[in-house]
Amino acid sequence: MSRSVVYARRAAAAVALGVLAMGCQDAARQEATPTAAAPPGPTAPVSATSSPSPVATTAANTAEVCREVDRVILAGSRKIATDSAATVTRDLTGEQVADQLRRNLAGLADDVRAQARRAADPEIRALIEETADRIDAGSRAARPAAWMDSTFTGIPPRLTRECRA
Repeated sequence: MSRSVVYARRAAAAVALGVLAMGCQDAARQEATPTAAAPPGPTAPVSATSSPSPVATTAANTAEVCREVDRVILAGSRKIATDSAATVTRDLTGEQVADQLRRNLAGLADDVRAQARRAADPEIRALIEETADRIDAGSRAARPAAWMDSTFTGIPPRLTRECRA
């Protein structure tokens, strides 16, 4: 079996694990979202000129941005898996497969970074920027398929733990 086929299969397997992990995280987030209304707390008179609190706005933005980062990583993972599987049918060298994977990772990092710019919460912005930087590191790795196995698969679980309102 040629090296390019081994690299492509390794990358596809790593991405498949990442995609499966992301799907599980989406379900866990939906299950963790309370469906019943919270018990009523103390009430205070509301002035006629009240506006949404900054905390509520930040929390809503965080939830939206985190969902979008999940979607972007899932879409990027699917693209990587599709492209990696396609390399098996084409007679590419190991370096050509690695170059394609690097390009896919660089594009994914750019997409994640774009979501970081939308985050209102500075901690969430920093988390997502760090995630983009880690993905960028994979795009510069000498062996991006090995990077996928060792590092990329850890990104979705970390985002699930830390990217929330």
